[in-house]
Amino acid sequence: MKNYVTLLLAAIALFFTSCNATKDTTKNTALFDTTWELEYISGPRIAFEGLYPNKKPFIKFDQNTGQVFGNAGCNGYSAPYTLKGKTISFGEQGPTTMMFCEGGGEQTFTEMIRKITSYSIDKEGKLNLLLNDVPMMRFKRK
Repeated sequence: MKNYVTLLLAAIALFFTSCNATKDTTKNTALFDTTWELEYISGPRIAFEGLYPNKKPFIKFDQNTGQVFGNAGCNGYSAPYTLKGKTISFGEQGPTTMMFCEGGGEQTFTEMIRKITSYSIDKEGKLNLLLNDVPMMRFKRK
């Protein structure tokens, strides 16, 4: 009888654990199928509008290829990313156009995104890219 009770408790625990795992993966899907536009970046002492006078950076995650692509504020941006739970990292930036960019924001964007270690999506649906749990970049849905 004790074996049946132990087996039943193990099955119930496994059921609830698998439900929680499913919930975590559905949260990750919020990253995909949307374009994220940068609205805040930490670090520079230049006003956000001064960094990006003509175009705000944006990114889009491609779940199938493991690539993120978009615009870094002037030139196109693409890079591989690795996602595991809430941990995220961005690889080396791929080939890009070589247009002259005003404001210096593009370099700030590409340097900052390489430092990111995790992400969160807040109550307002905004994507926060974090460095050791500190929000460094915030994106809104475009």
